[in-house]
Amino acid sequence: MSKRFPPIHNQINPYRDNVQGKANEPICVAGLLDRAKQILGSSYGGPTPDWTLEEIYNRLEANAPRIAIIGGSADHPAHIMDFQTSSRAAIRIWQNGGVPFYFSTPVMCDGTAQSNQGMSYSLQSRNAVAQMVVNQMEAHSYHGAFVIQGCDKQPLGVVSALAHLDRIRRYRGEAPVFATFAPAHVLQGGTIPAELFAELEQVAKTAEEKGAPDIADDLRDAMAYILQCSSNTAFQGVLERAVDRGIISKTTHKEYEQRLAVATCDGKGGVCAFNGTGNSSRHLVAGLGLVHPAVELLTAPPAQERVNQVVDSLGTMINNPVFGTANVIAANIRNAIRIHSASGGSTNLMMHLVAAMLYGGYRFSLGELDRIHHEHPVPDLFDYSLTQGRDIFALAMQCCSGQSRGMETLFYELLQNGVPMDVDAPTVTGTTWRERLADQERLSAAHVKENPIILSTPRRPFSGVDVLTGNFFESAVVKISGMTTSQLDEFDKKVAFVLYFENEDDANRSLLDSHLLEKVKEAGTFPRETLLAVLRHNAPRHYEDWLALDADLLFERMVDSGELKISVVISGQGPIAFGMPEMFTPMQHINANRRLKRLAMLISDGRYSGVTYGAAIGHMTPEASEGGGILYLQTGDLLYLNLRERQIHFIDENALQSGKLAFSFEPVKAKRAELADRRLSAIRTRQRQVAASNRLTGHTDAANGVVPLSVWEEAVLDYKTDVTYAGPIRQASLDYGGDSSKK
Repeated sequence: MSKRFPPIHNQINPYRDNVQGKANEPICVAGLLDRAKQILGSSYGGPTPDWTLEEIYNRLEANAPRIAIIGGSADHPAHIMDFQTSSRAAIRIWQNGGVPFYFSTPVMCDGTAQSNQGMSYSLQSRNAVAQMVVNQMEAHSYHGAFVIQGCDKQPLGVVSALAHLDRIRRYRGEAPVFATFAPAHVLQGGTIPAELFAELEQVAKTAEEKGAPDIADDLRDAMAYILQCSSNTAFQGVLERAVDRGIISKTTHKEYEQRLAVATCDGKGGVCAFNGTGNSSRHLVAGLGLVHPAVELLTAPPAQERVNQVVDSLGTMINNPVFGTANVIAANIRNAIRIHSASGGSTNLMMHLVAAMLYGGYRFSLGELDRIHHEHPVPDLFDYSLTQGRDIFALAMQCCSGQSRGMETLFYELLQNGVPMDVDAPTVTGTTWRERLADQERLSAAHVKENPIILSTPRRPFSGVDVLTGNFFESAVVKISGMTTSQLDEFDKKVAFVLYFENEDDANRSLLDSHLLEKVKEAGTFPRETLLAVLRHNAPRHYEDWLALDADLLFERMVDSGELKISVVISGQGPIAFGMPEMFTPMQHINANRRLKRLAMLISDGRYSGVTYGAAIGHMTPEASEGGGILYLQTGDLLYLNLRERQIHFIDENALQSGKLAFSFEPVKAKRAELADRRLSAIRTRQRQVAASNRLTGHTDAANGVVPLSVWEEAVLDYKTDVTYAGPIRQASLDYGGDSSKK
């Protein structure tokens, strides 16, 4: 049985008062429904179609809920099956007495855009999506949305738009904007064909025979992963090094690339199975209360029954300010942050979550997000692995088979581990989390007996993304959940040499150079006296034994033992300078090099892909183009990596040689003023590679969501008080800066 939607309780109805919309739109609605029935074919289970132009006109006149089905572009794997899901949603909206519409937004695939100019548009696309959704919803006066949630920047772009629109509508005294999100199913990872696997193993053996065990080890590491677009980059790096060392030819390398690429993606698409920004967004949007559990984690596009559950739930949300999108996300903000942390979420979302709150009209920043993250310890409850069969597709299979309830299970396990969660926050089921969790069936993580991803017993007591501060910058982020405890120990409280690059292109060329460390040694880049000082701090047990070694041998010993630490710094990548591209590729080149990944961490004012793991620090503010401290660093400088205390400091080289840690940076800026000017000039020249129309000027910095200044200025509400947790269904009539809870 369909659930009849109530009309919108709103004095404003442009379709009633203006005939043009009622002349233009009925054919669009009828066309959508006709196509939906045709697409569904024999699976269409509804009554005889009754969507006449006259009936559509009457519903528009009567202010029946006008619900936009928002999809994405079919040139992104997450959206190639949108036509099916949108058809099911359109039919059910009509059956419930609503008026369905459909529009889509462009959706950039970050995998496709990696290491090309498109990465400079990736972050900007989030704000562009928000603008486009607001434009379309306002121009055609839609009341709510059924969102087919995709990947990369689309999910939080649409969340931001609908929260913003909800705030604007309530400011104008109109009905709240309601929305429900249906994430695209999870794309099954590929498998390396057996014949190709054998050939790659032979390459590894040849590498060993030719005295290149590092190539063999790194190639076998790549072969152990579930095949994903991201793992293809790891193969690329290792195979290029194999070509450089004469182990395979360039022709063979390109042949292997082709055979790996075509075996990577399942034909029905979906969100890639790694726990990157796409699936992190899935978890986080669910944590925001915006995803119905019927469609949260699927291995194929949702069947009609699941779509019906989602659409039917809208009936309890319509006209109720409790379920206005801005109110829902503010009520759930703590839940979302803790779910993001416990599930090892993407660093990208540290900006996107701040942005969504600002678009919703709430004062919020990276500092406030970090405060919530650390006000109560959040344990690591996500045992995700691409090498042991525990990707997000495996989690989706566990949910579809009835063993797990996805984020409801994670929510429950956080409660069981003593983490305070807002159980009375509203969700798009039309109920609170408390009501959802009252049904205990399949709720505990213990129901998954084989290869569980969500855990009852934490892997370790900390998780998530930490915010760092230091004496040469204001804020940066590091994905602690992407570092093993042993790796964290390897870098924590260590002194690292800076290896500085003015841009990603220069860094990639160097990181792919098989002889990078040898060139650094031969050039005397790190002086012997400073190497000894670093050794005395990082590994005092070796200091006396290695004190008499010459510079080259000392360098080699420190590399072999892992006591040499290098901070690969890539600057000039911030929002204003270059659109804040992801530094996935250089970090992947580090991770695909067994020797280098023990030594190097990467620091940038750019971003990282959600699938990035290892010692990666990004989002540094102020960015280089704004005169941030990262602009003044140079190769050979020393940084103190105090990761467990969430700090990185520039240290005085002379003091370290005297056996002391001295943190001082301000004098450096004065000494290197000319260097900074030259670099700023280079940044401005390089900036012209990005279209002027799409640059992120007039926006806040990474600590404040990278949103238009006007959005930031108008975000004045307090999410702790200006939020409604319960209330009767009634017309929303809120003053800007207030909320119904205060009426």
